[in-house]
Amino acid sequence: MPHTRTPAVVGWFTGEGDRFRLLGTRCSACTSVFFPREDVHCRNPRCAGGALEEVPLSRTGRVWSYTDSRYRPPSPYVSDPELPWEPYALIAVELEAERIVVLGQAAPGVTVAGLAVGMEVEVVPGVLHEEAETTWTTWHWRPTGVTA
Repeated sequence: MPHTRTPAVVGWFTGEGDRFRLLGTRCSACTSVFFPREDVHCRNPRCAGGALEEVPLSRTGRVWSYTDSRYRPPSPYVSDPELPWEPYALIAVELEAERIVVLGQAAPGVTVAGLAVGMEVEVVPGVLHEEAETTWTTWHWRPTGVTA
């Protein structure tokens, strides 16, 4: 029986393959863009506030910073204590058009040894966790030109 693919956080991303995008919001008054999305009020302290609209964010950006996670994080992070811990890279990416920094996990196989500040990366669909019937989906960053 196939797994049901379910977003880990509803409303933060959409699409598959080349159409995969993170979703943010933009204030109609000051044009500030937010991720994670903001659905209540503009976070810009200099803005009196305007309507917030959902906007797809840039698919590409440049590595602003990165690090590796070498220990099993505590709850509520989901990991199987029966399996050995697999280190992974975390990447902070400055999005191309919006000029905001978005944090995310590197795609499988991408390590800190293959990253550099300023390197171009793209957002791709990822898997956070799998259970018996559900695959919890998220986003990953991977260097552009690299295929899964």
